[in-house]
Amino acid sequence: QRLDLGARFGTAELPEMGTIDMRDEAIESAHWIGPTLVKEVLARVAEGQQAMLFLNRRGYAPVTICRACGHQIGCDHCDARMVEHRFLKRLVCHQCGETKPIPVKCPSCEVEGKLAPVGPGVERLAEEVAEHFPKARLAVLSSDLFGSARALKEKIAEIAQGEADIIIGTQIVAKGHNFPRLTLVGVIDADLGLQGSDLRAAEKTFQLMRQVAGRAGRAEEKGAALLQTYQPEHPVIRAILGGDEEAFWAQEAAARQAQGVPPYGRMAGIILSGPDLQPLFEVGNHLARNDAALRRIGAQVFGPAPAPIARVRGRHRVRLLVKAEKSAPLQGALKAWLKGLKLPTNARLAVDIDPQSFL
Repeated sequence: QRLDLGARFGTAELPEMGTIDMRDEAIESAHWIGPTLVKEVLARVAEGQQAMLFLNRRGYAPVTICRACGHQIGCDHCDARMVEHRFLKRLVCHQCGETKPIPVKCPSCEVEGKLAPVGPGVERLAEEVAEHFPKARLAVLSSDLFGSARALKEKIAEIAQGEADIIIGTQIVAKGHNFPRLTLVGVIDADLGLQGSDLRAAEKTFQLMRQVAGRAGRAEEKGAALLQTYQPEHPVIRAILGGDEEAFWAQEAAARQAQGVPPYGRMAGIILSGPDLQPLFEVGNHLARNDAALRRIGAQVFGPAPAPIARVRGRHRVRLLVKAEKSAPLQGALKAWLKGLKLPTNARLAVDIDPQSFL
């Protein structure tokens, strides 16, 4: 039996939702908090309330670029840029965990003093908050900044008791926390999760924005959530503001059904990985050409193609995608398709049924 919770517990009301159109904001270079949000945060702090600024990006800056030659510092073992973590004084790869000290000179052209951070992470946002609100007490919540779950739990308890005026956080703050004095949530980049190849991007963004907005106004005071966006007309942003979850789910379900993708169809991701790229493509092409076992159940094969993250921990990654109808006996067909396949030395094959990640 389905049960709908139509109201919050006790006297608490759901927060008012609104957007800030960043195309109309006069914002300084290398700043990410618009004047409208600054004004709203100031008003809440002046009244003894708490405000939360949410950015789903760990570290200080997602990219470090050389202004002399344009080189972007990447991981030595992955096809990924290294993220600057200034609190740790290191660059970190969020794919394999590799770290290295922040260099003084560019590793490509060896010019000193030209490396610059590009884009914001929560650590960089904390610097900007300190600039805008010098007297406010700040708390930064990110999984990188706490050595244990106990330390994080203690910090959350301190915030709930009112020992911070402004909370800056990543996804770790979005779910389950109750801060009675928190009346304003500001989402710094509401557009961040809307792009990419993930078929669940809209669903995940909708859930995350609604969850983080739900941190505001959980006690007597009415709460508000403001989303900074360059796409206020985007269907997902409009659905978040409208609050009509049923309409959003129905629209999302119809789109998935028309495309025949989960939960209305079956998919399987085949990832080939190894130290050398060419043998992986040879295996991938062999599989794509010899797909009779899949065609018998009406399945299609797409690829091979480089995975979006084409190298992790020094291993190249090539992907095939299999798509079938909901009722198709996919696992049995995959087993027959892959039976007897000989892989090159040091190569691996992974099968992911109805994948949650397409990276």
